[in-house]
Amino acid sequence: MDEKKELTTIMECSSSYLLNDKEGNEIEKGDGEAKLDEENLSIISKFSEAFLIHFRDILEISESDYKLNCRLSSKEELIIYNLGYHHEDFLRVFIKLRNQLLLKDMLMDETLRKSGTEAEYVQMNELGKVIQKGKCKPKLYETALIMISDSREPIRIPYSDISEIKAEDFMLTIKTDFNDQFIFSKMGRQFDSFVKTLSELISELSLKAQASLKELLPNANSSIIRKAAKFMKEGKAAKRSDLETVSPDLWVELEKKLKMAGVKAEYDFLKSYAQKDKMCIGLKRGLLGDLTGEYIWFLIPIYSTDSKAFGNAIAIEAISSDGGGKATYFFRIVSRNGYTNMKDLDVFHLKVDDYIKKMNRCMLAINFRREPIYIPKERLEEPQYQKYQIAISKIPELRILRELFIGRVIHSSFEQWKADVTDLLTFNVESTDDEVRWKKGENFEQE
Repeated sequence: MDEKKELTTIMECSSSYLLNDKEGNEIEKGDGEAKLDEENLSIISKFSEAFLIHFRDILEISESDYKLNCRLSSKEELIIYNLGYHHEDFLRVFIKLRNQLLLKDMLMDETLRKSGTEAEYVQMNELGKVIQKGKCKPKLYETALIMISDSREPIRIPYSDISEIKAEDFMLTIKTDFNDQFIFSKMGRQFDSFVKTLSELISELSLKAQASLKELLPNANSSIIRKAAKFMKEGKAAKRSDLETVSPDLWVELEKKLKMAGVKAEYDFLKSYAQKDKMCIGLKRGLLGDLTGEYIWFLIPIYSTDSKAFGNAIAIEAISSDGGGKATYFFRIVSRNGYTNMKDLDVFHLKVDDYIKKMNRCMLAINFRREPIYIPKERLEEPQYQKYQIAISKIPELRILRELFIGRVIHSSFEQWKADVTDLLTFNVESTDDEVRWKKGENFEQE
């Protein structure tokens, strides 16, 4: 039997507190002790019953007028004040402990490659306007730079999103494909080693992509491999039309790999309805935590100007090297009502190009975990799924995936899979409600 984890107090101090309901009405108020352990905030009142709040139940922490405002998953608000000269230290430790939990719950559980660096940062938007700034501890993981702040929640910058890096005058400037800009400074003696490690990690991802492609095309020269790797860095799925500009053989070899993975029949069925130039295939190796080794994944857009035919859907599936796929996931491209009014195919092609970029970013942002996509909202209160509440709250890409999710089709046999996919695609063009998901036999649990 597992021993229960003891609550070891990390910090405690005298305080006052106020608990309001979702309408702002006072529920409880008093004086006592505020305590922090690794995963919880506890309020020990002098004259009332003590209560414990897990960090997962705290959706947001803000601070104003020396008061800590905690927005809770119950839609209540807890205000802690009268911390005296412990106020700043308590806030710093509180956010630090919660951030440690957030790093896991926000699907950032990767191998840490470099930490211990302190810096000041400025984040700006595409117009050069400062979004936020302050002190942070930038950490380098396998696939992303993660900024840990004493006053804000973690920010993740995937290496695959980086479009430009400059390191000069002891300032590191990072620009992304989405027009964000981050400037790091005052890193002291750690500056050179941090920049060196960052460069090495980005190079490692490029080399891994090139190594996978070289296995597919052993006779291809290095120029072809490098060009193709730019489309497929960090496991991104690349469009058929892009890859064929590099080498007409590359797409053929990727399709052969799907056949070897055991999903060729399913792929061919989806391909028969697809816009073939927009189909995408990606490769990823050893970076997923819950999936080991190498896997291949495809992204297949299905759409046309015939609103009654199968369409307005994109199929995604990842297949690990040690077995076939487990399920195919389907997402809406545009609103269902909007799709019925889509008459210009060229305009829709452009929308799909942007959509493919968005889906690549979304899948990388959640490190390809699929469970938080399909878990129904009503089941997020169950203990085994509560960890996803923070991920959904804090990762906009995960919210996008959940919003666009149509349904998933489990593999048991090809005929069963084909029948279910046909049913799902029929449902998707017949339904006019974007909120409704496809469910097999009205029973969500298909496994």
